[in-house]
Amino acid sequence: MVPVSYYLILAAILFTIGMASFLVKRNVISVFMSIELMLNAVNLTFVAFSHMWHQVSGQIFVFFVMVVAAAEAAVGLAIIIALFRARQTLSIDQVDLMKN
Repeated sequence: MVPVSYYLILAAILFTIGMASFLVKRNVISVFMSIELMLNAVNLTFVAFSHMWHQVSGQIFVFFVMVVAAAEAAVGLAIIIALFRARQTLSIDQVDLMKN
């Protein structure tokens, strides 16, 4: 059986990679993927603690978080497509919504 600490270390590594990518990347899609990676790291933590304490509530919470993340992904990708159609770029530095 794999110790819970291994799952927590993996979740911390995934969250760190997501945070570093969020801070460094300048593409909207890369930033969006970084946020999803951080969200999945938190979900892994919830599942690990749920398994450790032998309770289903953490896994149920992860299910609802994944449903919200799917809706967020659909809306986020729609916004990204609309942004690309309007500005012809996905670079965060070149996209300024306050200008025409």
